[in-house]
Amino acid sequence: MSELRLSRRRLLAWSALAAAAGTFPLGAAAVTAVPEKWDEVRDVIVVGSGFAGLAAAYEAKKAGSDVLILEKMRTPGGNSIINGGIFAVPGSPEQKKLGIKDSPELMEKDMMRAGNGLNHVEKVRTLCEQALPTYHWAVDEIGVKFQSKNIKQEGGHSVPRSLFTANGSGSEIVTKELAALEKLGVKPRLRAMMESIIVDPSGRVVGLRVREGYRFPDRNSGRVRCIAARRAVVLAYGGFAADPAFRQMYDPKLTEKFQSTNQPGATGDSWRAAMDIGAQMIQNDQIQILPQTSPDEKGFGIGFAWSGHVSMFGVWIDAVTGRRFVNELANRKVRSLAILERLSQGHDCLAIGDAGTAASFAEIRPGMLQKELQRGCVFKYDTLEDLARARKVPLDALKKTVDEMNETVKTRRDPMGRPVNAKAKPLGQGPWYVARMSPKVHHCMGGLYTNNKAQVYHVMGRLIPGLYAAGEATGGVHGAVRLGSCGTADALIYGRIAGQQAAAQKPWM
Repeated sequence: MSELRLSRRRLLAWSALAAAAGTFPLGAAAVTAVPEKWDEVRDVIVVGSGFAGLAAAYEAKKAGSDVLILEKMRTPGGNSIINGGIFAVPGSPEQKKLGIKDSPELMEKDMMRAGNGLNHVEKVRTLCEQALPTYHWAVDEIGVKFQSKNIKQEGGHSVPRSLFTANGSGSEIVTKELAALEKLGVKPRLRAMMESIIVDPSGRVVGLRVREGYRFPDRNSGRVRCIAARRAVVLAYGGFAADPAFRQMYDPKLTEKFQSTNQPGATGDSWRAAMDIGAQMIQNDQIQILPQTSPDEKGFGIGFAWSGHVSMFGVWIDAVTGRRFVNELANRKVRSLAILERLSQGHDCLAIGDAGTAASFAEIRPGMLQKELQRGCVFKYDTLEDLARARKVPLDALKKTVDEMNETVKTRRDPMGRPVNAKAKPLGQGPWYVARMSPKVHHCMGGLYTNNKAQVYHVMGRLIPGLYAAGEATGGVHGAVRLGSCGTADALIYGRIAGQQAAAQKPWM
């Protein structure tokens, strides 16, 4: 039998075995979907070219597998390449240099608390325990560079543990992953959309039906080819935050009026393909909106960077009252709901910092503030009085708020519960900078039901042989709320695990 041909005898044998075992949960369509002849054969096929997909491909290739990466868009990287470039790592060398005490156990507690107990404990524990080894993998093996002196305390984290990439963007990680893969002879196949997952009669994933030359978003474009995966398929296709129709099935509130931070290809096509073979989905209604994004620019934009920095070194206020309205370092759900409540009343929500805030921001993201000013998502005022006048904020209330924030710096206690950063300084030195905030749909916490070996479960409760998944395509790690910078950890850690497991899978042909 040719390597590319599935014989009728083998197909009938599989059918007899499946019938005897009573394993036809996928229906007859799964049997007929197996082609008589494959157009191409690989060991491992990875769907998606973000953090998770590239990590999986690298590990599988390093283990000796022939790897194919499929990316439906014209460029690689997905949401990861426009990611904010922060990675949660407990016990990092950067933390130790600054005397910050942290541990995987503390990070696990933070994630479980934010997730309202919906997180799957074993997956969270694996993530927290593997964060530091994966950091060393990224630095020592892949060549990723992180800033040595700047660590962010994202909302919901007990201590500063979020490391910044050297360029303040996820592109630092993606480009280094791509370069490492290219050295191994692997490049993503672009404009190649997974149309369906091919499963044999026993319930094993054996390959994919793919449209090559695909032109997003035309699902009928491109040439159809069937590609066998001798060992396994890894699904790392990301979330569906840019698909209003699909996300409204799970959260009807998230209509078209909500912008998304995601790249346009973050749609539900691949989610449907996984559902078609009976892959179990969990917590799909847990969809995160990012609080500090700017309504003065489209998509993810860059204004979020200033507002996020201000959450540690400035103040968020309600423009109508001039007062704080939320703990700026609460988890993303708490902050987003607080902002949305005020926006529904016609109140702008502003992130305000002074010259000192701007100086510390420049250390972390050099040149970013100038870009934000030029784009019109951050605004500059020489004095607090000028800011209050331009933004129609009651001056006396604003001054009182600034005085109260300065008092927290002195006492190291915040009545709203915001942790006081060790580098925080009193506000008061002009010029002043301000950004408006309006939440945008950001991350899908739900997805494929997997274990801590990245294996995917069927709706009948069994594992689906030959199928692995990682990153935002999966659920159970973050529960109700994903803490900032834990998404990068999730994708890299489980991407690596998925690639290793896929390469170890016994081949079916």
